[in-house]
Amino acid sequence: MPRNTRRLRPAVAVAAVALAAVAVATPIANSASAKPGSLVDVQLLSFNDFHGNLEAPSGSSGRLVTGHHIDPATGKPVDETVNVGGVEYLASHLEEARKGHARSLTVAAGDLIGASPLLSAAFHDEPSIEALNKLGLDVTAVGNHEFDEGYQELQRIADGGCIDDGDGQDNQNSCAAHEYAGADFDILAANVTEDASGKTILPAYVIKEVDGVKIGFIGMTLEGTPDIVTAEGVKGLTFKDEVETANALVPKLKKKGVRAIVTLIHEGANLPKEKWTDPATGTVYDVNARYDYTCEGGGELVAGSPIVPIAQNLDPEIDMVVTGHTHQPYVCDVPDPDGKSRLVTSASSFGRLYTETNLKYDLKKGDIVRSSVKGSNLLVTRDVAKAPDQTALINTYKELVTPIASRVLGSISTDIKRDQTAAGESALGDLIADAQLADQSTIVNGQTPVIAFMNPGGIRTDLTAANSPYGEAVGDVTYDEAFNVQPFNNYLVSLTMTGQDIYDLLTQQVTGANATSHKILQVSKGFSYQISPSGPVDGSVMLNGQPIDKAASYRVVTNNFLQGGGDAFAAFTKGTDPYYGGLDIDAFAAYLEANSPYTPGPLDRITGTH
Repeated sequence: MPRNTRRLRPAVAVAAVALAAVAVATPIANSASAKPGSLVDVQLLSFNDFHGNLEAPSGSSGRLVTGHHIDPATGKPVDETVNVGGVEYLASHLEEARKGHARSLTVAAGDLIGASPLLSAAFHDEPSIEALNKLGLDVTAVGNHEFDEGYQELQRIADGGCIDDGDGQDNQNSCAAHEYAGADFDILAANVTEDASGKTILPAYVIKEVDGVKIGFIGMTLEGTPDIVTAEGVKGLTFKDEVETANALVPKLKKKGVRAIVTLIHEGANLPKEKWTDPATGTVYDVNARYDYTCEGGGELVAGSPIVPIAQNLDPEIDMVVTGHTHQPYVCDVPDPDGKSRLVTSASSFGRLYTETNLKYDLKKGDIVRSSVKGSNLLVTRDVAKAPDQTALINTYKELVTPIASRVLGSISTDIKRDQTAAGESALGDLIADAQLADQSTIVNGQTPVIAFMNPGGIRTDLTAANSPYGEAVGDVTYDEAFNVQPFNNYLVSLTMTGQDIYDLLTQQVTGANATSHKILQVSKGFSYQISPSGPVDGSVMLNGQPIDKAASYRVVTNNFLQGGGDAFAAFTKGTDPYYGGLDIDAFAAYLEANSPYTPGPLDRITGTH
């Protein structure tokens, strides 16, 4: 297929002022009409963190908690769950939800692509954008994962065009089915500016008009995006404060006659455990929260959650806040600076939920009646008919991806899981770290890495022996399964660190930005230490049975996300002589091929508690 360069961006974005680019107002036609001065009904449907999940996600990624009961065998509470998600079902649910609503808009809060299953990732997430076009998405904010392949690629995703990527080189292929036409919906990035021009990389806001109703949408990602994506992906960009950015845009929207304003922001909240009472005994247990527990069922957002101070300080003219990033479900009231109720929502992740918000719009005032805003999270159950156009899209790309996805790499003797010990070590983390250490692409000038570090957040799913998506034998691991474990296409990087740098690195797992949510790095065979709540126990950090010398230098390997200081591991940035090797997924695949059948060893590399 001929390769075309990315088509020119719309003139309105090219000509944007330094503060913000703006998408043109988009009228949405329908047959209803309202008398001037009357209140009319408006429906907003929203979701977030889709992450390219075209097919129904499996395992825990495809379930949500709906209730609890006591297990007679153990006498302890267990979760009741339902299987949910998959774009074929999400599209059908949204279509059904829109029935009877003359004025309806569908919006999202980022991470719609990136960290995607191979079915989407193998084609640079073009299939996911095409699926979102089909289900009627109107506008989304960017999230951090939209920057996984750099902001120019994000612009191509928005605008269309093909990449000359060698027809499958590195297991990716742009425009495999047809020329990629881009997103039919607006992608907003109000707080992301290009250093060279001072302009936003994508429009900052868009005004949507539907039968007399005019709503402005401001879209942002979290200011901390550079801390959680590869340095190369955000090079040359500045990520600005969310509150300052949104509040500065409010008067601009008002000058355009827009008083109804909704913020879409890729930042979120953490949720508490649910206090569940056993109806038989009256005993109260801490259990995993139901999908509708916060705040509809009595739960509250965890104090200190990142979105809370943002929501509390957004301009009172902003009527609603749609959020994401933490993959949590909540529909809550977070009062604005005037103390007035304001809805803040998030619909979990992977298309498992969507939020339906219904509100009244005053046509005379041109504004949302805040007291009328009501929202609920709704399950994307799989008991509805699949959307035929989504099924056809999935089938097209499944055929194209099969030669890559179905290749058997090797086998495992048992499930290899992400579950961590009290110290923070996991069997799958050990496997990945060992694979990175064994990869020879990062050896340079005779310098061979002796320690590998892997971030736990980059391990996305378990390796399950019984999983056989292509009919392979029990225990066989396909490229598809391996990719789903590590879907980021990060590069491996070797660098030299001092022993003190390594101690600092291990301390940063439980301090600073990671103090409230510890991130225990997975480490390679031969490296061990004892963790404590304040960091590694002094003298316990060992390499092949010998204590690490704080004054000595060691060659280590990690991925480029961590090497750039991701997940607040600044110690990596002190490393010297960095050398970029191959992709992490290639190292993982090669290790499985060379060590098959693979059986996990004892989890004794990290001891202690944190």
